[in-house]
Amino acid sequence: MNGKKVIYQVFTRLFGNTNTTNKPWGTIKENGVGKFNHFTDKALQEIKNLGVTHIWFTGVPHHALINDYTKYGISNDHPAVVKGRAGSPYAVKDYYNVNPDLADNPANRLQEFKQLIERIHNAGLKVIIDIVPNHIARRYEGKTNPKGVEDFGATDNTNVTYHRDNNFYYNPGEKFTLPEWLHGYMPLGGEKHPILKAEFKEYPAKWTGNGSRLSQPHFYDWYETVKLNYGVTPDGMKEFDELPHEYWQSDYKAHHAFWQEKSIPNTWKKFRDIALYWTDMGVDGFRYDMAEMVPVEFWSFMNSSIKTKNPEALLLGEVYDPAQYRAFIYLGKMDYLYDKVELYDTLKGIMQGAGSTDTISGILYRLGDIEHHMLHFLENHDEQRIASPDFAGSATMGKPAMVLSATISTSPTMVYFGQEVGEPASNNAGFGSPTRTSIFDYVGVPHHQRWMNNGLFDGGASTPKEKDLRNFYQRLLNFTINSSALMGQYQEIHGHNRHCTPYYNEHVFSFVRYSNSERLIIISNFHPTDTFGFELGIPADIISAWSLTDGEYKITDQLYGSATTQLRISNGKGHARVDIAPLESFIFKVEDR
Repeated sequence: MNGKKVIYQVFTRLFGNTNTTNKPWGTIKENGVGKFNHFTDKALQEIKNLGVTHIWFTGVPHHALINDYTKYGISNDHPAVVKGRAGSPYAVKDYYNVNPDLADNPANRLQEFKQLIERIHNAGLKVIIDIVPNHIARRYEGKTNPKGVEDFGATDNTNVTYHRDNNFYYNPGEKFTLPEWLHGYMPLGGEKHPILKAEFKEYPAKWTGNGSRLSQPHFYDWYETVKLNYGVTPDGMKEFDELPHEYWQSDYKAHHAFWQEKSIPNTWKKFRDIALYWTDMGVDGFRYDMAEMVPVEFWSFMNSSIKTKNPEALLLGEVYDPAQYRAFIYLGKMDYLYDKVELYDTLKGIMQGAGSTDTISGILYRLGDIEHHMLHFLENHDEQRIASPDFAGSATMGKPAMVLSATISTSPTMVYFGQEVGEPASNNAGFGSPTRTSIFDYVGVPHHQRWMNNGLFDGGASTPKEKDLRNFYQRLLNFTINSSALMGQYQEIHGHNRHCTPYYNEHVFSFVRYSNSERLIIISNFHPTDTFGFELGIPADIISAWSLTDGEYKITDQLYGSATTQLRISNGKGHARVDIAPLESFIFKVEDR
C-alpha cells in the first residue's frame, strides 16, 4: 500500500449494540451490549470501505465488571472497585482471556474472538488490542493461564514495600480502605447490590494504579486498579540495566539482543509473555495505555520481543510528555505515539474559536524529525466528541481539522467509531458524564446505531446530515491511504501567504505535499460562517522542486472532484485563485500539461 495507515477505534462492547433504552446505570439486560459476532463480514467490509487499514478493539482483555459469570468459573467483582457497571477496560482482570460480555457463549469466548480475528484478516484488515502494563484490576485472577504461567503477585513477598521481583508495591501491616465517595456518588448509582454488603478485602494494601501510595486512595485516584512494579524502587532508583547511548540509533534486533543475557524484573517477563500470547493468536499490534508511566527500558525489552516475533506489528503508545517522545520512539521502539499535546490540543482550540491557524506551523517544526511517529486524531475514548456542546457543538466543525490532521504528515490517522456520523455523546450512562462516549457502562451510541441499521450496516436509518458526513470521511480517508504524496515531502505555505497574499488570514491554513508522481496543494477554512477569496501563492522553491515551467496547469480537488482552478506560473512563482466556503477544504492535485 502506497498511502497512510488509518486506525478505526471501536469500543467493542458498544459497537454492535442495537438497544436504545439508555437507562443510567442500566444492566446488560436493560441496555444491551455488543458482541464479537456483531462484527460481521458486512460490518468489516463497510469499515474497510471507509478507508480503514487497522481496527483497534478497545476492551477485549477480560476486565472487572458487574455481571454474574460464576457458572463459567469467573468470580464476581466487587462493585465498590469497579467504575460503572460494565467496568473500565483498563482494569484488566485476566490477560489470557477476553471479556465474557462480548461472547454469545461466554464458555467459548476466546474461540469467538479467534474467529473474529480470522474474519478481520479475511477482510484485508489488521487487529489491534489494548495492553495496560502500568496497572491491573484490584483483584486479578487468571482462570485460563497457559501452563506454567502464574498470576501477578502470586509469589510476591508481601512483608516488604518493595522488592525488584515483586509485581506490586505494598503497605505492610495496613489494609486497603475504599475512598470516601464524593459529589453524591455511590457504586452502581446507589443500587443495593448483594455483593456490596460484603467488605472488599485487600491485605496488605497495594499502591493504586496512578501511583497513590495511600492505603485509602482518593476518590479521584484510579482506586479500581493497582500499580505494577517494574524494578523501580520507591525513591526512583532503577534495579535493571539501562541502554547505552548508542542504542538510540539501533534497530529492534540490536535491542532484543541486548536483553538476552540481562537480569530481567519479573513483571517485564509477565508482560512480554502476554504480548507474545496475543501475537501468536494473530493480533497485529497493541495500543499501550499510559505508556509513559512505565520505564522506557521495559519498552525496549517488550517491543523488541514483539518485533522479533512479528516485524510488522503496530505498536502505539499513549504518551503525553513531548520531552519524552524521542526516548519512547528511539529507545522504547514505539512505532507511534499520540499527538495530543501538540496537534490535537491546537486544533481543538482553533475549532472552539480560541486559537489562530498561525499556531499550527510551529508543530511541524518542533516534531519534524519524528512526524511519522505521531498518531493524529480528533476523537478517541478519552476525549470529548467533536459534536458535543463542550467541544465544538457540531460535527461539521471538525471537517477542516480532519482534512489537515489526515494530510499534514506521514503519520497514521485515527478515527473513533461514531465520529464519522457525528455522534455527540449526549447520554448520561451512569459513571462519568456526557460529552464522552461512556467506557464504564452499558449504553447505546445513537448516531452510530442509525448507521448500523439493526445489523445491516448500510446507513439505512441515518439522517441525510449523517450520511453526508460519513461520505466526507470516506472520501478523505480513502484518498489518504492511496496517495503517494502524503507519504512524501511536506512544505508549509501558510506563512508565505500570511505575509504576501491579501485577504488570506488566520482562519485559513495551507501547505503542499508531493512525491515524484503526485503534487498536492491543501487548504482549509476553519471559519464557521465566512467565505474567503484570494490569490494563493506558491513560492518559487516549491515550483522548482516540482520541475514546473512557466504557464498554466489545471488543479483539481481530490475530495469531491468538482472544484477546479488554474495554477499560473510566471517567473518561476505560482498563483491560484481560491474561493473557499466556511468549513471547506480542498486537496488540489496539480495536473501535468
